[in-house]
Amino acid sequence: MDTVTIKDIARALNLSTSTVSRALRDSYEINPETKRLVTEYAERLNYRPNPIALSLKENRSRVIGVIVPQIANVFFSQVINGIEAVAYSRGYHVIIFQSHESYEREVATVQQAVARKTDGLLISLASNTFDIAHLQHLQEKKLPIVLFDRISTSLDVPCVTADNFMGAFSATEHLIKSGCRRIAHVTVPPHISITQERLAGYRAALDTYGIPYDENLIRHVEFTNNEVLPIIDELLDQSPDALFAASDRLALNCLAALRKRNIAIPERISLIGFTNITVADLLAPAMSTVEQPALEIGQVAAGQLIDLIEGKPKNTPSNPVRIPARLMIRSSTHPVSN
Repeated sequence: MDTVTIKDIARALNLSTSTVSRALRDSYEINPETKRLVTEYAERLNYRPNPIALSLKENRSRVIGVIVPQIANVFFSQVINGIEAVAYSRGYHVIIFQSHESYEREVATVQQAVARKTDGLLISLASNTFDIAHLQHLQEKKLPIVLFDRISTSLDVPCVTADNFMGAFSATEHLIKSGCRRIAHVTVPPHISITQERLAGYRAALDTYGIPYDENLIRHVEFTNNEVLPIIDELLDQSPDALFAASDRLALNCLAALRKRNIAIPERISLIGFTNITVADLLAPAMSTVEQPALEIGQVAAGQLIDLIEGKPKNTPSNPVRIPARLMIRSSTHPVSN
């Protein structure tokens, strides 16, 4: 079967090729009835635009680069699903790169994405990225960039995150209302934006309910280190009655460590995470957590980037966009006291 072209549609409908092209792009210059005739005919013939021809005509590749710390992380895989859904619906393809939590790999993958003529970049920063000169350089060259999840305030670009502050506040508040007073917080490296926002929410909840902040109850864990047994031992010396982990990955490690110590959850120590991984409700006990809106983060970030690529900055909302996170209460924490 021969490939259907714009010329074929124009000839069949007795229209110019420019009219058909604009109608397929939903241009305001074409009246609604003509758009309807063109799109219905195109769908009937299963017309698909030629990406190479489009890229030559528009001087765009219609490809966006996505750089994440780790695809195996369930959160980032869900974000990618959201990105791809929006990109596909707007005629873009996606190339995915991993930094593996390495600044050097992040710089290299950014260079790869640029070499492949991507129209813009969606980036969640690696855990050891302190210097963002590689991104500032691209921004100066007018390459559209949108940061998501792990962001930097040193880069003046659109950012999309969960509402980490309120998510952490609600998790800590739930523990307080269920009777906990010695709430330990296990989190990731302190310079990362999500660490700072979730720690701030935790502290704000303590302050709201008149509970003193105790630095001895805070522990930071590197992404490359899954061994939390020593940390749990250190925290147990502080007599905590609850653990708030800044990610479900950490919460799972805390759960395993507490089990090895034969510590009952939540009878002796309550446990709550942050992400809402798919197995959270299948654990024993089912794990309370904060649902991080990964799919929506991906959708919003992709929409913002494509708006920038297409010169529609007026469509970009206030920066940064913070998408609400939802508290999911299960049996790893006590019910709230009346």
